Amino acid sequence: MKILDVLTSPWAIQPSKLLEIQGIYATHLRGQKIDLKGVEAAIGRPLNNQSQGYEVIDGVAVLPITGVISKRMNLFAQISGGVSTELVARDLKAAINDPAVKAIILQIDSPGGTVDGTETLANLVREARATKPTVAFADGMMASAAYWIGSAASEIYISDSVAQIGSIGVVATHQDISAAEAARGVKTTEITAGKFKRAASQFAPLTESGRQTIQDQVDTIYSVFVQTVADNRGVSVETVLENMADGRVFIGQQAVDAGLVDGVSTLDALIAKLSQQGAGALVSARKTAAITQPAIAAESLTTQGEYPMGITKEQLLADAPDVAKALIAEGSATGATAERERIQSVMAQAMPGHEALINSLAFDGKTTGPEAAVAVLGAERSLRDKALGDRRADAPAAVPHAAAPSDAAKPAAAEDASLPFEERAKAKWDASAELRTEFGAYETYLAYAKAHDAGTVKVLSK
Repeated sequence: MKILDVLTSPWAIQPSKLLEIQGIYATHLRGQKIDLKGVEAAIGRPLNNQSQGYEVIDGVAVLPITGVISKRMNLFAQISGGVSTELVARDLKAAINDPAVKAIILQIDSPGGTVDGTETLANLVREARATKPTVAFADGMMASAAYWIGSAASEIYISDSVAQIGSIGVVATHQDISAAEAARGVKTTEITAGKFKRAASQFAPLTESGRQTIQDQVDTIYSVFVQTVADNRGVSVETVLENMADGRVFIGQQAVDAGLVDGVSTLDALIAKLSQQGAGALVSARKTAAITQPAIAAESLTTQGEYPMGITKEQLLADAPDVAKALIAEGSATGATAERERIQSVMAQAMPGHEALINSLAFDGKTTGPEAAVAVLGAERSLRDKALGDRRADAPAAVPHAAAPSDAAKPAAAEDASLPFEERAKAKWDASAELRTEFGAYETYLAYAKAHDAGTVKVLSK
């Protein structure tokens, strides 16, 4: 990740941790290199925060996800610890394919991190749970991007009553460094092509269009985050927005009550449970994971011929035909309900003049209500911009104003002997730029003119 990405890109992380990260990188960006040896001396250990892979305990792979999440290991991870989504994905794939592993626990203690890489890892976790029981265990904190990843597991447990869960939201910042550059006698001029290429440049104050550009990005990522949590937890988008995704951090039982997690457990108890129950653990412990996910339950049972967690449709029909049929029917009904709710959410964003757009989004099978709102607002702005351009094009040309009186027209009053002396002096003053340059102030010139008229001034030379 580039330093400027750290300072400006959208993050799914607790805001306080983002400020800490940005402080470190801002120092680095100013050229004040971080003394890594000094940090090692202060903490009394080497800065070795590389990925440790997973540990297999009684057939259960425990894969740690600890610290700030980023796509790749970086300077911050080296200093304070962190996790690379690419390395976690590597280890998770290894655990899925490891014959010695019959279940997986994601041991998570993280405030979140970058958006980039998070969705990809969450999708892999969701794939893993279709092969082996995959449980997320919040060992202290599972916030923002960390929850995005953890929500994809079959079940989520917290370690105790003070575990911190949630912080579902997206944050982005803009830094204006133009004043700092000016103080150093530096001015940066950016040459760009494309209307929004540098709409939120750091070398100038944030404009309204720049602010809206960042807001649109944050809103889009937020809508994806919310939809993913809804899919992973088997609830509607409206439920997530109302009970989970207002940016709050839920403590212990609050997270259970809000539907963010499934219960409280120790890591040892969770390992023992998964070790004893093996591949059947998640079918009995969280049957709703199959019921509420039409993309998995209905399609897997009817077209792919294999039930999640490795149980085939034929086995389930043979052992419990009523249960199999009920799962198929309930999965289909849940899918239909979810689709109706999605369409209603999109239609609620309707705005006069954009009926065709709303209809196309409502029936495309994928657009959510928040995404539709962003699309309609963008279309409305385009219409208004076009209307403004049309009005300007149709406006009549401005009427030219009369020319200001020239200096050449003014000397007549200056030479009119019938006028008082002061008026003639004032006329000469107004008519002559040379006099104004020479005397600077009208009062000075008036005093000179009076003295000259009285014969008390003697001009020696020019």
